[in-house]
Amino acid sequence: MTSTDSLALSAAATSNGRDLLTAGTFGVINPATGEVFAQAPSVTPDQLDEVFAAAQNAYTSWRINEEFRRDALRQAADVIESRISELAPILTFEQGKSLADSTMEFHIAATWLRYYADLEIPREIIRNDAEAFEEVTRRPLGVVSAITPWNFPITLAMWKIAPALRAGNTIVVKPSPYTPLATLALARILRGTFPDGVLNVVTGPDPLGATMVSHPVPRKVSFTGSTAVGRKVALGAADDLKRVTLELGGNDPAVILGDVDVEKIAPSLFRSAFTNNGQICLAIKRVYAHESIQPQLVEALSEIARSVKVDEGTVEGTELGPINNKPQFERVKELIADAVSNGARATAGGKTIDRDGYFHQPTILDQVNDGMRIVDEEQFGPVLPIISFRDEADAIVRANRSEYGLTASVWSGDADHAAQLAPQFEAGQVSINAHGAGVLPHLPFGGHKHSGVGVENGPWGLHSFTELQVIAGPSRQ
Repeated sequence: MTSTDSLALSAAATSNGRDLLTAGTFGVINPATGEVFAQAPSVTPDQLDEVFAAAQNAYTSWRINEEFRRDALRQAADVIESRISELAPILTFEQGKSLADSTMEFHIAATWLRYYADLEIPREIIRNDAEAFEEVTRRPLGVVSAITPWNFPITLAMWKIAPALRAGNTIVVKPSPYTPLATLALARILRGTFPDGVLNVVTGPDPLGATMVSHPVPRKVSFTGSTAVGRKVALGAADDLKRVTLELGGNDPAVILGDVDVEKIAPSLFRSAFTNNGQICLAIKRVYAHESIQPQLVEALSEIARSVKVDEGTVEGTELGPINNKPQFERVKELIADAVSNGARATAGGKTIDRDGYFHQPTILDQVNDGMRIVDEEQFGPVLPIISFRDEADAIVRANRSEYGLTASVWSGDADHAAQLAPQFEAGQVSINAHGAGVLPHLPFGGHKHSGVGVENGPWGLHSFTELQVIAGPSRQ
């Protein structure tokens, strides 16, 4: 097990292949205790000049050799998988999730690296006849600023790192101040795998993030986080005409039709709502269940909720750990209290757990309706409201009545019928008899409406880190 001392010693910002010395540090809280357990380097905005200069210098040679880049990504995947046993506990200490879930994050990171290393980018030759040659190519943008959240620090960082580097860009990553250590450790173990200056990680409180956006060197900002902050990122990037990808919030609905086998779908439905304590942008945040099966579904989900083991992520068998941070912990409490005061009934959970840290019971809410904050807002925590409906067309209208449009799902005993309904949802991804089924490296992921701008993953995600260039001239026949 990684000790607090070794965590503190390993927490150094990485730039140009070496530690970036900082005058100050900030405390990192273990959400299982609510206490500071390590210190992370506090990079000041004026130090970003040095970091971005290193990234800009590395870009000159990194962009040239595509096969070298692909080999480096494969090597990085191998290095990560060989060091998971020391990396996963760091993530668990700072984020709160179980060791099994932390381990999975690093495996996912390796999967994304290998996917992009192996992704073929075909040449687009538009014309090559006796008179002329025309080709459309993709060129890297330059230096990229990447700002990542606290819920999946490694997975969501790699959604940016892998395609950005594969395309030929260099990158500066800033993880959330709540979860800086695992990303710093990742950068440290990858020194030597990538040339100096290709992958850089900086940590610190605001205004570091704003400076990452406004700095004149990066030509793109890739941000994952809340819609409110995403608006600020878009405004900050616009002044310098930077390209942006914004993966933002979600209030994702699941519509459950009356012909489902409740006992069969309940475990999958529960996991889709409560994995990582519901702290997933694409988690099910509200369920619309047909009135004929709604009571049965409420009880099935409540039974699962009551059986889940909630404990520190380092304890064997833990399924759910603490909520990551105090502000989010307080928000979940507030939304549940508001719902109960307006007539909702907690059929499971509903309360905090009496111990140190930010532990909350997995909560199922019945007797809820549209208009309640717990339904209309993104709760991002271990609570799920279940709303009854009679008419499926009305349920879809209600599901779409949100400023968000990230993912959605429809569940039915008749998959063909569900497939007919799926296009009616206003969301970037709609799953049938599952939720988030399309979150895979080869498929685009992005939201409609206020859930984001642009997409990540697949060739489309890689394309977002490039600019089109036309090469035209005499025939090459």
